[in-house]
Amino acid sequence: MPNILTSLIGKQTLKYGERAAFSFKAEPQGKWIDTSWNEFSHKVDMAACSLEILGMEPEATVGVFSANRPEILITDFAAFANRVVPVSIYSTSSEEQVEYIVNDARINMLFVGNEEQYHIARKVQKRSRHIQQIVVYQNINLQPDDCRTMTFESFLKLGEAAGESCHEVVESRRSSATGSDLATLLYTSGTTGEPKGAMLTHDCFNAALDIHLERLPMLSDKYTSICFLPLSHIFEKAWTFFCLLKGMKVYINHDPRDIQNSIREVHPTCMCSVPRFWEKVYAAVQAKISRMNPLQKLLVKRALKVGARRNLDYVRLGRKVPAWLAAQYRFYDSKVFAPMRKVIGIEHGNIFPTAGAPLSANIVEFLHSCGINIVIGYGLSETTATVTCFPTVGYEIGTVGTVLPRIQVKLGADNEILVKGPTVMTGYFNKPEETANAFTEDGWFRTGDAGVIDDTGALILTERIKDLFKTSNGKYIAPQAIESRLGEDKYIEQVAVIGDQRKYVTAIIIPAFEALKEYARKKKIQYKSVYDLVNNSEIRRMIQERIDKLQNGFANYEKVKKFTLLPKEFSMETGELTNTLKIRRPVINRKYAHEIEAMYAQ
Repeated sequence: MPNILTSLIGKQTLKYGERAAFSFKAEPQGKWIDTSWNEFSHKVDMAACSLEILGMEPEATVGVFSANRPEILITDFAAFANRVVPVSIYSTSSEEQVEYIVNDARINMLFVGNEEQYHIARKVQKRSRHIQQIVVYQNINLQPDDCRTMTFESFLKLGEAAGESCHEVVESRRSSATGSDLATLLYTSGTTGEPKGAMLTHDCFNAALDIHLERLPMLSDKYTSICFLPLSHIFEKAWTFFCLLKGMKVYINHDPRDIQNSIREVHPTCMCSVPRFWEKVYAAVQAKISRMNPLQKLLVKRALKVGARRNLDYVRLGRKVPAWLAAQYRFYDSKVFAPMRKVIGIEHGNIFPTAGAPLSANIVEFLHSCGINIVIGYGLSETTATVTCFPTVGYEIGTVGTVLPRIQVKLGADNEILVKGPTVMTGYFNKPEETANAFTEDGWFRTGDAGVIDDTGALILTERIKDLFKTSNGKYIAPQAIESRLGEDKYIEQVAVIGDQRKYVTAIIIPAFEALKEYARKKKIQYKSVYDLVNNSEIRRMIQERIDKLQNGFANYEKVKKFTLLPKEFSMETGELTNTLKIRRPVINRKYAHEIEAMYAQ
C-alpha cells in the first residue's frame, strides 16, 4: 500500500480543489477563515521545498512545539513529502522537557507557535548542539542577537522562490517513500518521568486509517469536525488525519479554553475529546435542571426515560423502534434534547469519539439518552491510538468497546492487556532496553493496563498496572518524578501523588516534623501538637511556596494544585509502605479517601 499520508494532500486537492480543507481563527473574537485544498496543497509544497533548501534530509527530525494551528498540518505534510520525521511536543511542555526531547530525537529544526515557546526554544538552542534553525508560526519580535530564527511566512517564501530542481528532489523523495519509513515520534512519559519516543511508521498510519474507514462507515465528506485536543496527542493527530482522508472540513481550535464558544460557532458534527469535556457538559446540564421548576423537572425526567428506552434498548441493539416509542421520542427530542444540543452547539452531531480516561457509565447513558452519540474507545500512543471502540450497534456501556479489525488483544499475567497488530509501534527511539521490556517474547505489546473481556467481546478496563496515570484531561503523569522532586525539600518527608482519572494533581504529604517544629519556633508559631502544626495556615502557606518553587521545570498539568498534610508518617506496619519502603498507592487511596475527596471538592 502506498503511504497514505505522503500522497493524501495531492489526491484530495485534485478531488476537492477550492473546497475548504480546514478553518481557523487566531483570536477569540475573530472570524473563522477557510483554507481551500488548493491553498493547503500549495503551502505544503512550498514548505516541503523550504525543508529541502534548509538541508533537511530523509530521516532527519523536525520538532513542532505549538498549540493547535493550521501551520502544524502544513509542517507535518511537508515533512512527510521529504521523508522527514516530525516530532510533536506539547505546547505546555517545560523548558526541561523540550530540551530532553530535542536532544533525544536529535531535532535539527524546531517550529514554535508563539513568543513564550520561542523564548523556551532559544534557551534550549543555546545549550543543545542539535537545533540549527527555529521557525516561528506567529509573527513576533525576535531577540536582537538571534540570527537562526525566521517567521513561518519567511520560511514559506524560501520554498515559493525555489527552482525546478528543488521540486524534483522533493518529488523524488515523495515517490520513494516506503511503509517502513518512520512517520513520527510521539513522546510519552515513563514511570520514571523520562519521556520515551514511540516510533510510528507510515505502515502504522496506513493500517490505522484503513481500519477506521472500515469501522466508521457512517462518516463522509458531508460532515465536519473540530480539532480540540492538542495535535501533539495521538488521538487528535490520528483523528484529524482521518478527517482529512474522508474530506471532512476540520475547524482548528487554537485555545482549549475557548472550545465551548468555538463549538457553538461552528456546530461540528464530530469531535474527539477526553472525558473531562463531557463531565463538564453533564455538570452544566445537571445544574440547569436543578434550577428548573417542578413541571420542567418532570418533563426532563420523562424525556430521559423515553430517550433511554429508545436509544439504549432499541437503537443501540439494532432493534426496530416501536411507532409509539418513536412518536414519544420525537416529542421529547423537540422539547428537551434538541434545544439542549443546540445550546452546546452539537445539534447536527454524528459521532463523538471519547478516550484517554474512563467516563462514568451514568454520564455515557445520559448522553446517549439525549441523542449524543458518544463513542468510547481505548488506545495508546504506542498503538497509533485506537485499539477498541464502541461498534455502531451492540456496544456495551461500561466497556471501551470491541477490538478493531486486524488488531489482536489478549490478556496476559495479572490481566494485563496485550496488543498485536499493524498499528503497534516498532519500539522506543534510542531505548532498546525499554523497547524489549514493552513487548513479550512472542511480540505482544504490553499496555500496562489491566482489564477483562466480556461475553460480547468488549474490553473492560479495570486498573492501571503501571504507576503512570492519566488525569481526566488525558494527560500522562509520572508520580515518582514529582514525588522525588518534592522529597528533596527539608520540610517534606514523604509524598504520595494523586490524580488518576482526576481533574488535576494533588498530594498527600508527610512533613519532616522536627524541621517543622524548628520552623515554628523561629516564627514563634504556637502549637500543642503535630496536629496543630499541619493545620496551621502559616505553615501551609510556607509549604505551598516551597512546592511552587520545587515544581519549576514541570509542565503545568503535572504540578500539584492542592495538598494535604498528615500528622503521622506512612509505615510498613500500617500497610502504607512495602518492605522496600515504596508507597502502596491503593492502600493510601483507600485509607485517605476522605482527605483526597476533600481536595477535589468544588
